[in-house]
Amino acid sequence: MSHRTNRRRFLKQASTLATTAVASPAILRAMSPSETVCVAGVGVGGKGWVDINGAAASARVVAFCDVQTGTNRKGGFGQAAEQWPQARRYVDWREMLDKEHKNLDGVTVSTPDHMHAPITMTALQLGLGAYTQKPLTRTIHEARQLTVAARKAGVATQMGNQHHNGRTYRTLVQLIRDGAIGKITEAHAWSNRPIWPQGLDRPQGEDPVPEGFDWDLWLGVAPVRPFVSNVYHPFKWRGWYDFGAGALGDMGCHIIDPVVWAMGLGPAVTVWYEGPEHEDSGPKPESFPEWERIHYDFAGTQYTAADTIHVVWHDGGKLPPVELAQMPAGTKLPANGTLFVGEKGTLVTPHGSSVTPALYPLEKFRDYEIPQIEAANPYRQWTDAIRGEGKTTSGFDYAGPLTETVLLGTIASRVPETKLQWNSAELKFTNSALANEFVRQEYRKGWEVEGL
Repeated sequence: MSHRTNRRRFLKQASTLATTAVASPAILRAMSPSETVCVAGVGVGGKGWVDINGAAASARVVAFCDVQTGTNRKGGFGQAAEQWPQARRYVDWREMLDKEHKNLDGVTVSTPDHMHAPITMTALQLGLGAYTQKPLTRTIHEARQLTVAARKAGVATQMGNQHHNGRTYRTLVQLIRDGAIGKITEAHAWSNRPIWPQGLDRPQGEDPVPEGFDWDLWLGVAPVRPFVSNVYHPFKWRGWYDFGAGALGDMGCHIIDPVVWAMGLGPAVTVWYEGPEHEDSGPKPESFPEWERIHYDFAGTQYTAADTIHVVWHDGGKLPPVELAQMPAGTKLPANGTLFVGEKGTLVTPHGSSVTPALYPLEKFRDYEIPQIEAANPYRQWTDAIRGEGKTTSGFDYAGPLTETVLLGTIASRVPETKLQWNSAELKFTNSALANEFVRQEYRKGWEVEGL
């Protein structure tokens, strides 16, 4: 048995022991923090380039794969080959994990949303840590299964909602929990996305697949469809149900995150959609709406003013009423951000990692001392956790339930005019058979993954 396999087993056992009352901190420190963490990247273009480089700052890249071998993207296969000439190169992630898993400690997963779960689940079952882009999965069933599998595997995990580690959201959470604006009566989160087309019908026709691009591998678990140029790949896939999770899936795991985190919210109990409905068909059958408002009701917590707290997501240029924020006249809400309405005032925070939350009305909070909280590097957190040093802040135990909450809204947009009642324990809606069809969806034949 290889040294690395023994090491992974050791770290898995240490992680499991750390969750018990008899765990000793010395166990987690037993592995030298100087030992090199070996990683591979699945998807190394675009955001994948950011992720694999983020991990490489504190780990060694021993392999990577990408379905597009051309070099016409930021990063990508060719640039990765130049940057890590000793790394072994693959096109099919299944082949890479099969051949390389004994040489690895973890993988970064930076693909379209529909491939997050199958790749990540395979890695977990091989005893590998995973840094998986947001949203963690495309369906609620996948999110629950990855959460359970990560807990069972006892490996280091992290979702790529990197702003969770940033100064901005850490400060926001501290302000809410300190009671700066009192108990919360309602909250809003919004984004200027989509910045890609949505509200579409499937295009007709078929175009030649570009040289150096494996369309079948890109489709992966999704149903087969013809390649059409400038419709799906490389960026516009987010708007299609088969591949993405729309504006909400893209940005909700960032911007809804501090809302859920700050108030310590559990699963939503109801969710409903407000948005465009097309005269011929209602919501488009294959793509997310051009804009939407998703309404969530959660059970209240110690940080809320009532037994139920209402949270609204807005996208496509929609915003909450600006007067709710109690900002000075003429002040505009940011393009992406959060608003908490409290009993003593409001908190407004632009999305990002280096801005300071603002408290309103200004005259009331002019002398309020906002805490200074340092950011943490999410990639370094993950590689340190693989070594047994510390833990991640957006591991799947947190990221899985957050993703479930976000994805409830993606289902609500497909079932308009229904206030959906959600039973999280049973993973089903209690009042809509149609909505339940979207909780779990079958993979393409030949692409099945155990546990999904």
